[in-house]
Order: sequence, then C-alpha cells, then structure tokens
Amino acid sequence: MVGENGAGKSTLMNVLSGLYRPDAGEVWIDGTQVHFRGPGDAIRRGIGMVHQHFMLVPPLTVAENVVLGREPTRRGLLDLEAAVDQVGETCRRFGFKLDPRARVEDLSVGSQQKVEIVKALHRGAQVLILDEPTAVLTPQEADELVAVTRSLAADGHTVVFISHKLREVLSVAERIVVLRRGRKAAEVRASETTAEALAELMVGESNAAKVASQGARAPAGPVALRGEAIDDGVAVHGVSFTVRAGEIVGIAGVDGNGQRELAEILTGLRPASGSLRLMDTEVLGASPGELRARGLGHVPEDRLLRAIVGPMSVEENLALGRHGRPPFARGPFIDFSGRRAHAASLLESWDVRPRDPSQRIAALSGGNQQKAVLARELDADPKVLVVVQPTRGLDIAAVRSVHERLRAHRDRGAAILLVSLDLDEVLALSDRLYVIFGGRLSVELAREDFDERRIGRMMLGAT
Repeated sequence: MVGENGAGKSTLMNVLSGLYRPDAGEVWIDGTQVHFRGPGDAIRRGIGMVHQHFMLVPPLTVAENVVLGREPTRRGLLDLEAAVDQVGETCRRFGFKLDPRARVEDLSVGSQQKVEIVKALHRGAQVLILDEPTAVLTPQEADELVAVTRSLAADGHTVVFISHKLREVLSVAERIVVLRRGRKAAEVRASETTAEALAELMVGESNAAKVASQGARAPAGPVALRGEAIDDGVAVHGVSFTVRAGEIVGIAGVDGNGQRELAEILTGLRPASGSLRLMDTEVLGASPGELRARGLGHVPEDRLLRAIVGPMSVEENLALGRHGRPPFARGPFIDFSGRRAHAASLLESWDVRPRDPSQRIAALSGGNQQKAVLARELDADPKVLVVVQPTRGLDIAAVRSVHERLRAHRDRGAAILLVSLDLDEVLALSDRLYVIFGGRLSVELAREDFDERRIGRMMLGAT
C-alpha cells in the first residue's frame, strides 16, 4: 500500500487492527464479517500490526514487551525465564538478532522496530500489517525483512506492506493499492507497473527519478563545526571531523555504530570528552539551548522523544526554541496572531496536512510531524545544522522537497552534518562523507570517490 503522507494509509490500517471504529463499511476475515471493539479483538482474530510509532514500554526488556498481555506464568507469577526462552526462539525462527534480556530503552531505533515485528509474529499473527517497517532499517536489515515477508506469504500468511520506498514495494508485493486523499486511486499488479507509474498515481507527477547531478556550486567556506578526539567512553571513540560552511557532510554506517550517540554529543544531549568548536568557539558540554543560541539547529532521530511535544498544538511546536522572540512574542507577551500567521505560512510552504495550526501535533501522521520539525529548524536559519534521518516516514514527493531545501540551505552558506541509515540518501546529498564503524570514523571520502559497494563494505568493518 502506497500513498502520500496524509493519504489515509495508517488510518485505514488502524481500522483493520481494531484501534479505530469505522463510521461505515465492512471488514471481513476468512469469509466472515467482523466488528472489532478494540485491538484485543483483532489480535484474537490473527491480525497483528507493526505501527510506524512504536507501541513499546521502554523500561521493560525485549522479552517482557513481546509477551506483554500473554505472559507465561509459574505458580501464578511471571515466569521470566520461560518468556526469555520463548522470545529467543521466535527471534531465531524469523532471523532477528535481539537479546531478549535487553531493555528496550537502551536499544537503537532500528532494534526497537525489530522488537515490534517480533511481538506481532510471536502472537501468532496470520494477517501482518507493516506500517513503514523499513523506515529505520539499514539496507541489509531491510533485505532480511523482505525475505521474512516473502517467507510468511509463502507459508500462507497475509501481509500488508506500507512503504514510501517504491522499489521496495515492487520487490516484495504481488498487488499494490494506491491511496490518494483517503480514497483508493488504483490497484495494480506489481509485475505490470513501475516506480514512475506509481509515483504518478500517488502525486499526479513523476517524482521517482533521482537527482543525477547537483550542478556547479561555490567552493566550501571556512570550518564551521570541528570535532577532535570526541569520546564518551561507551559508544563514541576518538572521533574527529570537520564540516565547512556551504557543504553537506554525511555520516554513513550500520545502525548501532555510535552515530546516534555522536549526534547527541554534538547537540548537547550527551556528555563526552575531547573538543567541539562551533564557529571557532569551544562548545563541548554546552546545553542544547546555548548551542541553539549560537546558531546550531538539530533535527533528531526520534521526533516523538526529542523534537515535538505531542499534547501541544502545531503552532506551539513550531515556535519552540524561539517562542520568546518575534513573530512568536511581542516583548514579554505571546503574540498569538503573529504566531498563528507564521505557523500557517510554514504549513502551506511545507505542505503539512492538515493545515490547521491549532491541531494537536500528536494527531498528525508521522510524515507530517517530520515536515513540521524540518520546517521549524530550517526556518530558524541555523549556521550549522545536525540532521538525523531527515526523511524518515516521508513520501517520495516530500523526500525530494526536503533534499532540495537542504541543498538550498547549504548553498546559502550553512554547514550541514547529515546522519542517515539510508545510504542512497547519504550518497545523494553529501559533498563529503565519513564512514562510522564501532564508534570510530574509519574513512573520509570526497564526492568523486563515492563507491556504493566499497562504502557498504566499510560500513560492515571490511576494508
């Protein structure tokens, strides 16, 4: 199932998994019409859904999350060892490398996504709904998931695979449903269509082609961000790098090799030793607020944890970090009309749907939340921008728009450090890149030296 952000994909799947009750229409399973009163009814009928936003309890272990609601017991108490054994067997059966005893809050985003998938499979799902399941996975992990999906289908499972990666959908699906603005726009066989044709059905124009060339640009300027021997003693070890004004520097690596922790250090969220200079000023150990005041912007990996406040409105979230300055405030007072007008302008410019500044941001789809975060950070015109997984959950049209805006921001003289698990994205955007492995930057490559196969080997620790 494909469609733009806000097309209704997740909403439709939430109906099928019992989270939402439809106002009209029918749901049938194995020839029987069903009425779900909640997710429990759907689970009992063999429907499992892996949500785009995780439904996990962070302080609990992998095993405790997977068995939650159907825990094995011994003498009336939780049998934790049995849970660990059962979950371990499920992981082995489907090829997921997870430690059942690990706490979910200590896992990377990619590993948390795996826990969600294992949870659904462990509960015996016969109909498996995967909502953007590979958005945070590496290419190797995505290939493994595609293989698992094919195996499940071959064994008689039904799989609904929602993704913005059209080539991925074409490689895994037999049939493809295209949604546009809440309606089914088309249903085609994968063997009879192309990525370009799907793009046209989704957005009315072909956006699938990659940018072949970035064209000539001015040479990069002075160093705007410099790290030397940065080390947190846990995940980042002796990292040194530079980012110049007017360039995008990418960091490529397999998830869990320290890139998340490095981004947290650079943005004041994690302590470390070494040196970090922002515009020739030492800033290692500065708070996120101090760094923002000095011109550092940040698009974090986990927007729900680090970037938005769910119960607040869209316009309040767009003002975060600058809420005490115009156009969001007038002196010591909130400028409600100015804030509303500026938010409406950003929503229009970034095509955030719905375009209601008063809407709670938690009610927006994941892709539209991401666009709102990007709109806020770029609107602040940072001199240095640390951006992590910028297009996670975005459709092809939005991905193209974000890439164009990042390039435009670079061309205006900003220094951008890009961290992404999508190697295609790193290669498309970066003027230079570093490969990270085991918490160390193992190599630096200029654009003319980019070689996807070689970089892929370096990401796995091979030379």
